[in-house]
Formats: sequence, C-alpha cells, structure tokens
Amino acid sequence: QVQLVESGGGKVQAGGSLRLSCTVSGGIFSNLHMAWFRQTPGKEREFIASISSPVVHIYYSDSVRGRFTISRHNAENTVFLRMNSLKPEDTAVYYCNTNPSQSYWGQGTQVTVSS
Repeated sequence: QVQLVESGGGKVQAGGSLRLSCTVSGGIFSNLHMAWFRQTPGKEREFIASISSPVVHIYYSDSVRGRFTISRHNAENTVFLRMNSLKPEDTAVYYCNTNPSQSYWGQGTQVTVSS
C-alpha cells in the first residue's frame, strides 16, 4: 500500500480559502486514481472529490461542487484540494486516499471554519 501524508489544513473564517496537499509515496503515483474525503466526529467518512490518472474523470460531491477543485501534479506525487468559499459545515479532518480506497489511511489534516 502507498503512504499518504496530508497537509495544508488550518483555521479560517467563513468565505475563506485553503489548499490541501497530499503527498504519496511507495507506489507509482501516475498509475493511481486519487480521492479526497472528510470526516467529522461521530460521522462516517464522506467522499468529496476524485481525480483519475490520466486526468480524464473528475467528480465532486454535491456538498462541495462549485467551491472545491481537485488537481494533481504527477511529477511531485501530489494531489491537491483547493477549497474556496468555505463554510462552517466544511469543518472536518480531511483525508486523501487512492480510488478505490486502500485500507491504510494517513493522519489527515484538520480544517476548521468559523462563522
């Protein structure tokens, strides 16, 4: 399984923006379809975006479509999630994983949006 390291989270006010990064190691990144998920306490992990390799298919959940943008940089083994117009309900721990997901998950990165 590949190793996943998420970063870029933080605290922002509603309407603000963040860019999350996920660096992948231990595999051939250009062969991997990737996805972002998020989880809040007491709830199941929620799919929010996916990107294929090559970049032919991109999908978003209804909750983030139009505000979030997923992208990837194969030369850097990194997948990104640009988050604009953040809302308090976007507060969660954000994770990346392969798509379909492998059993190993990284530590995630916390995003907190205040009203």
